[in-house]
Amino acid sequence: MLIVRIVYQAAIAVVRVLSPVLSLGTSKLARGMEGRRHAHDKLAAWGGTLRDPHRPVVWFHAPSVGEGLQARAVKDALVSRLPDVQVVFTFFSPSAEKLADAFGADVTAYLPWDLRGPVSRVLDGLHPEAVVFTKTEIWPVVIAEARRRAIPSVIVGATVPEGAGRAGWPARLLMRESWASLSLACAISDEDAARLTELGVPPEAVVDTGDPAIDSAAMRFDAAPADAPYLTPFRARPRPTVVAGSTWASDEAVLLRAMDRIRQDVQDVRLVVAPHEPTPDHMARLLQELAALGWRTATLTDVEIDDGASGPPRDGPSADAVVVDRVGVLAHLYGVASVSFVGGGFHDHGLHSVLEPAAARTPVAFGPRHGNSRAAADLVEVGGAKVAKNPVELSAILLQWLQNEASRKRAAGAAFEYIQRHRGASERTALRLERIIRSSA
Repeated sequence: MLIVRIVYQAAIAVVRVLSPVLSLGTSKLARGMEGRRHAHDKLAAWGGTLRDPHRPVVWFHAPSVGEGLQARAVKDALVSRLPDVQVVFTFFSPSAEKLADAFGADVTAYLPWDLRGPVSRVLDGLHPEAVVFTKTEIWPVVIAEARRRAIPSVIVGATVPEGAGRAGWPARLLMRESWASLSLACAISDEDAARLTELGVPPEAVVDTGDPAIDSAAMRFDAAPADAPYLTPFRARPRPTVVAGSTWASDEAVLLRAMDRIRQDVQDVRLVVAPHEPTPDHMARLLQELAALGWRTATLTDVEIDDGASGPPRDGPSADAVVVDRVGVLAHLYGVASVSFVGGGFHDHGLHSVLEPAAARTPVAFGPRHGNSRAAADLVEVGGAKVAKNPVELSAILLQWLQNEASRKRAAGAAFEYIQRHRGASERTALRLERIIRSSA
């Protein structure tokens, strides 16, 4: 185990040394490296100058956007219980930069290097009452240094899918002591609680509090502005609409072939595609592919400009296929969907969140690689979602819902009822966190 730790820390140290070179350019890697280079300085400076020593501090960490939304739901519930708490938020992926701005924290930064020097400086500056990780990601040096200072380490919204890399070697060898050091592990299900115990988390520290992501999805959909310029054009002229969210090229290859079949039977069908990463290159390629298949295309910005953003809406979008050219609006766009498709199921990194379309009361379809998502399996079980392995299956699923109103309403109702039945995890998690904070303050 000692050798594995030495190799791990040596690898992190090498990346840190190379970070000035790796941070050149505008790629996600470069942005992440640049942000991480001085993260510990930023956090330590806040702790030394702006932190109120008479108020508790909680450090939340999330790898990316989805986990950050979970963490924010827990944070909001915690702040309602402890209004004087000071919140620190760190993240790993550059995709979470915009979320960090809206997180509602006193200070935000990239995760510091997981090395004793930077981590010690941060912990000594922040003096947090707890370090809170989210969903899947814990960092061994952060936990070790927190333990050295008697600071509780917690994971919330914790899940360990069957076959997860964390459950195998060498990750298990490297992380077992870290798992064993957790003071609290809030699992999203009994099965995940059992797997956390297998990883080494003390049984007395594990509790099933449910999935805070469900609260987050429901609250974000409920907060959709009724007069949003990106929604009113669609509502002005209702049409059978498929909203495809968080798609990758692999998902779009299946989706576009399926939609080409569907158009033969539902000629007025409308497609809204929100790529997971709406880069200029991805947008241009997707628009070109749709146009080649005979779709009248537009970006979401085009729709806003041409169909009523600057005045009363005319008769809804004239385009048959709308490509979403921004992030942050997908949860609301599901509200104009007849049926939804979620990307990632035809992608190596796994399925994206199915909770937003379920909260919008739409049935959900996705690809076969959904083992990372408990909610996806749950929605299939209750009848709110279906899995497609190829374009033929996807077109059949979507077509059934589009042409059979009773079938669509049954599936939509099952999806929405699943969301309603599982709300409250954020509050249950915050209650457990509050006890940890009060006991260590």
